[in-house]
Amino acid sequence: MIIKMPLLQGSLLSIVLGTALTACQHAPDSTVEQVTSTTKYSYPNTVEQDLVETLHGVSVADPFRHLEQNTPETEQWVKQQQDFGSQYLNNINNKQAVVDRITALWNFEKVSAPFENGSNTFFYQNDGLQSQSVLYVTDKAGNTKELLNPNTLSENGTVALSGVSVSNDGKTLAYGVSKSGSDWQQWQFIDIASGAALADKLQWIKFSTATWDANNQGVYYSRYDAPAGGDALADVNFNQKVYYHKIGTQQAEDILIYERPQNKDWGFGAEITEKGDYLLITVSQGTDSRNRFFYKSLQSADAEVVELITDLEAQYVFLGNDEEHFYFKTDLDAPNGKVIEININRPEKAHWQTIIPESSDPINDIAIVHDHFVVSYLHDVLGKVSIYGLNGTKRQDVALPGKGRVLGPYGKRSKDYFYFAFNSYVQPQTIYKFDFRSGETSLYNQPKVSFNPDDYVSEQVFYTSKDGTRIPMMVSYKKGVTLNGNNPTLLYAYGGFSISMTPRFSPANIAWLDMGGIYAVPNIRGGAEYGESWHQAGMFDKKQNVFDDYYAAAEYLIDNGYTNKSKLGAYGRSNGGLLMGAVLTQRPDLFAAVLPAVGVLDMLRFQKFTIGWAWVSEYGSADVAEQFPALLAYSPYHNVKPGNYPATMVMTADHDDRVVPLHSFKFAAMMQKHQQANKPVIMRIESNAGHGSGKPTAMKIDEAADIYSFLWHSFGLAIPAKIH
Repeated sequence: MIIKMPLLQGSLLSIVLGTALTACQHAPDSTVEQVTSTTKYSYPNTVEQDLVETLHGVSVADPFRHLEQNTPETEQWVKQQQDFGSQYLNNINNKQAVVDRITALWNFEKVSAPFENGSNTFFYQNDGLQSQSVLYVTDKAGNTKELLNPNTLSENGTVALSGVSVSNDGKTLAYGVSKSGSDWQQWQFIDIASGAALADKLQWIKFSTATWDANNQGVYYSRYDAPAGGDALADVNFNQKVYYHKIGTQQAEDILIYERPQNKDWGFGAEITEKGDYLLITVSQGTDSRNRFFYKSLQSADAEVVELITDLEAQYVFLGNDEEHFYFKTDLDAPNGKVIEININRPEKAHWQTIIPESSDPINDIAIVHDHFVVSYLHDVLGKVSIYGLNGTKRQDVALPGKGRVLGPYGKRSKDYFYFAFNSYVQPQTIYKFDFRSGETSLYNQPKVSFNPDDYVSEQVFYTSKDGTRIPMMVSYKKGVTLNGNNPTLLYAYGGFSISMTPRFSPANIAWLDMGGIYAVPNIRGGAEYGESWHQAGMFDKKQNVFDDYYAAAEYLIDNGYTNKSKLGAYGRSNGGLLMGAVLTQRPDLFAAVLPAVGVLDMLRFQKFTIGWAWVSEYGSADVAEQFPALLAYSPYHNVKPGNYPATMVMTADHDDRVVPLHSFKFAAMMQKHQQANKPVIMRIESNAGHGSGKPTAMKIDEAADIYSFLWHSFGLAIPAKIH
C-alpha cells in the first residue's frame, strides 16, 4: 500500500535539504490519501511525498526521498520490508533442499597461492565452511602455525580481513579489518614470531593498503578525515591523504607525506619500490581507469614529491624499476595495453621506450619475476600467459590446464618461480607453480570436491548485439540437459568500470546446475574483456550499449533453445544492479524474474553519498547540464511507470557504505507502487552486511539459496525434496 502525502508548502531549498521530510513519515491521518494495491500482495505502508525539483529546466519527481534519511520512521519501514520479504522467501516449499545442496558443495578445503617475505611463507586456508579464511605462516624450518584467524574477531563472522601487508623481513604483520562489510578499515599489527598484538591502530582508512618502508620500521598508507557529518556509512568522502606511521607511536603522531586539498577528489595509492629507494604515489580521480603518477626519493630525507606523469590521459601501472629506469603497463595509444620504460632523469615522452608492444589480446595482469615480464592476457575473455625478457624478447607461453580464468602471476623479481591460480565456471580454483629453470608448470594445490567437474559443460558462444557488435558469452549446464527451450536459466552480468567478467567458480553455481538450471554470463561492453575501448563503449552516454548487449544475450538464449521468457531470470550486483534496474524499466517482457542487488538505481543523486562522487568518471553527473539528459533517460528509479513487471527481489544490506541502501529503498518503493501484474516485488535486506566484501560463508549460502529459490518459484517450478 502506498500512502500519498499532499504537496508541502515552503521553499524548494527546505525540501531539498530534507528539513520538511520527518513530519510526513508518520502513520496516516485525515489528510492522507489511502491507495490500495491492485495485486494480491499487501505491501508495507510507504509514505509518498509530492516532492518535485526542477533540474536543468526539467521537473523531476522524487516522492520517496525521505527514505534517504536514517530516521526512526525509515528504520521501521526497513524492518517491515525485511519481514515481508523474509515471509515470502520462507514460504517457498523445499528451500532447505537448496541450502543443503549448496552447503555440501561449499564444504571443501580451499588454499590460496603462497607469498614469501623474509624466511617465512604465508598462505590462506579455509577448512570448508569457516566464515572467513585463516592466515597461516610457515617458517624456514617447515613449521606451520595459525597467524591470524578472522573468525575469532566476531561471534557471527561479520568482521573480515580487508588486507594484509607483511614487513620485508617477514617479522611483522599489518592487517586491516572491516566490520559488517563496510569499506571503512582499521589496520593493526602483530609480531609474527610470538603472535603478540602490537598496540598500534590506524583508523579512517578506505581503499588503501599499508606498505612497509625498507627498514621495516613503519608503513605508508592513505586515509580520510573522520566524517564531518557524523554518519560514517553515508557521509561523502573527499581529500584522501598519504601518511607515514612509525611502529610504536600513536596515529596522531603520523607524518603527513602528501595531500592535495585543492583537488579533493584525488585519491592516492602508496607503495615502495622493491629495493626501497622510491615511494610511489599513484594518483586516481574517482573510478577513472586513468591515473597520474608521482614519486619521492627515499634516499634523501628532504626529497620532494616529483610529479612524473601529470596528465590524466591514460592508465599507468608501476611494475618495477632498475634505479632511474621505471617500468609501466599503460594503455596510452594502446587500448589493449603495452609495457614501457621511462627514465625519470629524462622524463619527456620523446624518451619513453616501448618494451612490449600492444597485441590483439588485452593485458589482464603483469609482474616482474626472475628478471622477466610475466604477462597474463585475455584471449576472447579466457586466460593466456606469456613470458618476456626485460628487453621485450618473448621467451615462451605458459602451459595452462584448460580454458578458463587465470589469477596472477604471484611472485617476486628475486625468485625463479611464480604461482598462478586457474579455474572455470565448473572447475574450482587450483594453484599451479611455474619454474623458470625447467620452463614447466606443475600442480601446487588442487582441492578435493564432492562433485565431478566432468559432469558439467561450460562453453563459449558468440552473439550479435543491437548495433552489430559481436559479444562472447559463457554458458554452463549439467551434461544431459536438453536444449528444448524450456530450461530454467539465470543470466548474470556486470558491464562497467573496466571490470572483466572472466570465468569465476562458485560452488553455489554448481547447485544451480544440479537443479537443472543453466547459468549464462555475457561479456557485455563496459568491462575490459577487449581492452579500454570495450570499456569506453559502455560509459557515459554510451551506457545504453551495455543494456542492449544484455537484452541481446537474453534473446540469443531464447532463440537458440536454451530457455524461454517464462523460465529466464536476470541478476546483477552493484553496477550490475543498475543493469537490472534498466531491465525492469526497459525490457520487463524478456524475463520472469529480476534481481537487482546492491544496485546504483538513482542516477540523479548517487554522487551525493559516500564514495558515489567517484563514479562520475564512469556515468557522468546530473549536476552537469550536458550529462543530465542521458542519466535521466535510463535512471531506474525515475523510469518506473505503472505496468506489468516480472517478479522482483531488490537486494541490499544495512551497512553498505559504497552503494548506500537508499538506492534500493527508493527503487523498491517505486516498484511496489507501480506493479500491476500479479507478481511480487519484495526486498531482501541483510543485517550486519555491506556491499559484499567480507561476507561470512553462512551468509553467502543463505543469499544464494534465497536467490535460487526465488527464481525457481517465480518460474512456476517446484523445488525437489533433494538436489544432487
